Amino acid sequence: MMLAVRKIVQIDEEKCDGCGVCVPSCAEGAIQIIDGKAKVVDLSFCDGLGACLGECPQGAITIIESAAPAFDEEKVKHHFASQKKDREIPAPAPAPEPLACGCPGSAMRTIARGTPAVKPVPSATMESALTSWPVQLMLVPPIAPFLKNADLLISADCVPFAFPDFHKRFLDGRVVLVGCPKLDDIQHYRKKLEDIFKTAQPKSVIVLRMEVPCCTAIAMAAHEALIASGLDIPFESKIITIQGNVREDRYFA
Repeated sequence: MMLAVRKIVQIDEEKCDGCGVCVPSCAEGAIQIIDGKAKVVDLSFCDGLGACLGECPQGAITIIESAAPAFDEEKVKHHFASQKKDREIPAPAPAPEPLACGCPGSAMRTIARGTPAVKPVPSATMESALTSWPVQLMLVPPIAPFLKNADLLISADCVPFAFPDFHKRFLDGRVVLVGCPKLDDIQHYRKKLEDIFKTAQPKSVIVLRMEVPCCTAIAMAAHEALIASGLDIPFESKIITIQGNVREDRYFA
């Protein structure tokens, strides 16, 4: 294989936290999440243009000059064609279908609990903190009256299932908007949130996202929308683990 000195992507595994935001930004499919870290799977897939650079919240991606195989556009096309073909052929036995993006967030798992996570509580003591409807971001118009000067809670839609004290800890006193950055159009989210911020002039924003890589996008969309709106208000982002714990989102700290 002939090598030549050219620009290629280099990923610092010490800095990489496996969030996966860089994966969809690489149109050539050169980057995948493997063992919880972003990796360049084939240097001949990397065109060296660095479209993934600005997507890494940890600054783990750089462009370097090094000896590498030439960028092979035909090989990239064959790579994507092979993936498509593999998905069209039925598997001999039921099995989870590997995602082209290499995202580990969709991996199936069973969560072991030593004792029941939620103990029975008399229904009379359980009160919902929900004060507005609808809650789906796709359905709420920027002119909705309940958004005006509200403390906004923007939540990935898996969060309330993972965090048992969602209503008391986060929803109480806030207006909630929920969505899935994996299944919905994240650019539509960003524009919709920008319109909401400009129109409703909220007092504060808290974003709750799951720890899985694809969920980073909802926090980034909200943050970018807030900057584009020109508002100067408190902004927080928190990570909910699949085990139901809360972590501060370092990227927005």
